[in-house]
Amino acid sequence: MSANTISQEYANDLMFDLQKSFWDERGLGARFRTVSVGREHFKSQVLPLLTSNEIGHFIQAIEKALQSEGIVARISFTEDGRLLRVKVEGCMHRVVEDRLGKLGIPAFTCVPANLIAFAIEEKLDRPVELAEIKVKEDGCNLLLVTFEQRPVLR
Repeated sequence: MSANTISQEYANDLMFDLQKSFWDERGLGARFRTVSVGREHFKSQVLPLLTSNEIGHFIQAIEKALQSEGIVARISFTEDGRLLRVKVEGCMHRVVEDRLGKLGIPAFTCVPANLIAFAIEEKLDRPVELAEIKVKEDGCNLLLVTFEQRPVLR
């Protein structure tokens, strides 16, 4: 291991401890406080890859960036009006969700979901809410709700 890297186990242990502490403090309200997790990574690693204003392109760019770093294996999605259903497979942080689940704490934050929301908000100026995270055996199923573009006040 080089001086510039940390082990995956160490990173996940820290994430677990931070999420558990936040849950103990805020309960499900923690979900609404963690939507900015990953913003700096988005600005430096993902935003430069966004060359289109299509949600499908955003997700492909995020998938490519996260795959190149070994964070996820695959991201797939479907759109149904304002609903965006995303499946994240092979996420390195899955062990954190599994550990929290054993304590009865539902998944309440997801960095890939946050990155997708950042892309939609940044490029399309549309608010996004992470409505649901379901941790399944084959990956995490996310439900994001996209809203209309923010009105422009003149």
